[in-house]
Amino acid sequence: MKKVLPTNKNFLALPIESSSYDSSQIVILAAPYEKTVSYGGGTAKGPAAIIKASHYVEFFDDEFFRELCFDVGIATLPPLDFGKRSGKTMLDFLRRAVSKEIANGKFVVTLGGEHSISTAPIIAHYGKYPGMSLLHFDAHSDLRMEYSGTPYSHASFMARVADAGFPMQRVVQVGIRAQEKAEFEYAESLGVQTFYATRIRKGEHGADWQKAVAIALPSDEVYVTFDVDYFDPSTMPATGTPEPDGFLWNETMQIFRELRKAGKRIAGFDVVELAPDPRARHATYLVSKLVYRMLNFAFEER
Repeated sequence: MKKVLPTNKNFLALPIESSSYDSSQIVILAAPYEKTVSYGGGTAKGPAAIIKASHYVEFFDDEFFRELCFDVGIATLPPLDFGKRSGKTMLDFLRRAVSKEIANGKFVVTLGGEHSISTAPIIAHYGKYPGMSLLHFDAHSDLRMEYSGTPYSHASFMARVADAGFPMQRVVQVGIRAQEKAEFEYAESLGVQTFYATRIRKGEHGADWQKAVAIALPSDEVYVTFDVDYFDPSTMPATGTPEPDGFLWNETMQIFRELRKAGKRIAGFDVVELAPDPRARHATYLVSKLVYRMLNFAFEER
């Protein structure tokens, strides 16, 4: 039987009958990688902090009126040890780990770590779901060719997704409010659909902009990559670059509700860039709640 973390160390502090590998449809895979952070650090501690805070998240979700964790099971795997791996070797290592779980029929949640890790689970899921779209929550477009001397920076992960052959016209970015001109031009040339924070706030996408986000995704299978700096710093101060004019909880949940109405199905997701701060415990708890709520959306019809 594959090793999983025990109740006192797993996601939601689940008993063994709801967290063993064989009995669980969901696996939590921690990727505590941090090599290229810029303004603020601490993302390597993010996965463990999310899991620890999840011990205080209620099993019953008031949006779905169910205890998903007992219905489908959630196994928490031991955190990956990246050793001296970095850049492409790190991504290849993580991609293989995620692909193995997908091949075993598991729904995979990858917890980072910095955003550079996300290229790997995205490409792993693309191998399983070649028609999928990609929904990217972030304050930054992360389309730089390189940053601080490396093409494998957290600021470049989406450019590496493009390099891997993912059809970028299937990418929808939400919440972007910080990028360089070259990123803007590159996104335009690739056909990336971007919902900029300023344009949302100015009403350019209408009052039901969340519906516009859902409709913009061209396929029913959707992978979600979620950088927590998408949220406003008043809600999410515990991240490397907390950009002003971000988003709040309920307006974000409305995007997922619109995905559901549009018949979209979440195939997998990652959550990254939490840099836990003991002075802002609410931020870490929010991310734990986010992971569980996204799982509830993903498994609503399962």
